[in-house]
Amino acid sequence: MLPLLIYATRIFQKVMKKAFEEVRTEVSNLNSFVQERLTGMKILQLFTREDTELRKFKAINERHKKGWLKTVWYNSIFFPLPDLSASIATGLVAWYGGLHVVLKGTDVSQGDLIAFIMFIPMLFRPLRQIADKFNTLQMGMVAANRVFKVLDTTSQIDDHGTHIAENFKGNIKFDTVFFNYVEDEAVLKGISFDVKAGETVAIVGATGAGKSTIINLLNRFYEIKEGIIAVDDVNIKDVTLQSLRSQIAVVLQDVFLFADTILNNITLNNPEITEAEVIESAKAIGIHDFIMSLPNGYHYNVKERGVMLSSGQRQLISFLRAYVTNPSILVLDEATSSVDSYSEQLIQNATDKITKGRTSIVIAHRLATIKKADKIIVMDAGEIVEQGTHNELLQKENGYYRNLYEVQFLKQDVA
Repeated sequence: MLPLLIYATRIFQKVMKKAFEEVRTEVSNLNSFVQERLTGMKILQLFTREDTELRKFKAINERHKKGWLKTVWYNSIFFPLPDLSASIATGLVAWYGGLHVVLKGTDVSQGDLIAFIMFIPMLFRPLRQIADKFNTLQMGMVAANRVFKVLDTTSQIDDHGTHIAENFKGNIKFDTVFFNYVEDEAVLKGISFDVKAGETVAIVGATGAGKSTIINLLNRFYEIKEGIIAVDDVNIKDVTLQSLRSQIAVVLQDVFLFADTILNNITLNNPEITEAEVIESAKAIGIHDFIMSLPNGYHYNVKERGVMLSSGQRQLISFLRAYVTNPSILVLDEATSSVDSYSEQLIQNATDKITKGRTSIVIAHRLATIKKADKIIVMDAGEIVEQGTHNELLQKENGYYRNLYEVQFLKQDVA
């Protein structure tokens, strides 16, 4: 009976593994669905999507239930097999051994027969215990495979650089850079441009043109497929990640603040930046009064993701966070797109201070920033289609930038 039982166990192991993988997938889908809907509860309520999302939840939960029922069904079939096999084995031994005991001339005694019948439960008992734990074993194996898959995933850039950057002059060069997030779906298609030390360069283009990707690559959040990115004629792959990123300050459109004080969100608990330096920087860019108007001033806790502040106020804090690090290269990724006119004026004043004599790359959104740039790079579908100053690009008939200016920015000038 053992070969038959082992064969059956192998078959059930395969089908049970597939069933548990389905269960784990649905559990993951269920958890993700619930987490996203709880986080976006306000949006669901604003657009009265409660009933629709409830139906989606029930559908996912139904698939989850069916997956579990499938595992229970398979287990209900496999669970009796060891007992059935033991019973059949006992019957065969009693039948076959009994014939030998009855027949004359054999050396099999009644004691031998009873001993064999008693040995059978001892043989099948471990198999019965395995059957009892079969569900747990299979679930553990499936869960372990998911964990190992995560552990085997390469989630960080290899830091093999040996050059330690201390103070960049700010000369940036992209030389025929190709990049894609997904294989065979190019995001940047051989772009090349130079940024001289102290220049302010604006990058404009439609959504998905690859503007923010340039910022990610400059900070080496991703590895490029082909080409070279160099700062001060040094390939950034040869620069240590820590020293590279310490010389580049980035202000993103989507500001993230920790559930901590304003001071700690600005310094990020860097002991080299004192509170006096933060206050001095805040006064320099004109947001000291705003911070002091809050309870406890610089020690005001902004709570999770800075929910106690408005979008414009969070943007100001983010800008001050970049300012106090005194970076060699400043990157503004549409930093004024979600602020009011007053906050924008504060940021614009601060921009004039911090970009003076410092290399700056601006993902442009507001017209004022574009006009003041030393050079404008116009991108479309991962390629650079135009370069030049604001006035030079406007003089090109049917130019991409001129069309973009007329469609998006002319109304702002009239207003």
